[in-house]
Amino acid sequence: MLSNKRIQELELVMEFEKVEECFKEVSSWIENVGRKRLKETINLDDSLEMLLQAQKQFREFDLVASEYCRRGQEALKKMDRWEDFSSVDVHSYRVKLQTYRDQLEEFCTQLDENRHRICETVRLYEFFDKVRQGICCTEESIKN
Repeated sequence: MLSNKRIQELELVMEFEKVEECFKEVSSWIENVGRKRLKETINLDDSLEMLLQAQKQFREFDLVASEYCRRGQEALKKMDRWEDFSSVDVHSYRVKLQTYRDQLEEFCTQLDENRHRICETVRLYEFFDKVRQGICCTEESIKN
């Protein structure tokens, strides 16, 4: 039984090394591209036109970012079996796995929050633009 468990652990280590390339690629993209682009969306412009342009750019980024999130989540699912192993030999791999999981979850959460914030901001600006147009039309009607 001990031999079988050790063989399973070695198989998991080999599997981890295969999947780690995906983790490294996703992690590198998050750090070098993703986080920087998310920071760019913190300060949104004050005009509806500029906001709509920012939303369009964010949607393009969001498609790519969502694909990286999906790939990272798929890679993590492949490693779900690690939860059953607690040996010292596997511990360092579990720590790496948890680091990737934490990074991915944090980024995906920030992506969702920014997507929601931009959408709500655009809707608010569109509402205010309609109100402003309504006030202008009412003022013109009163003058005439």
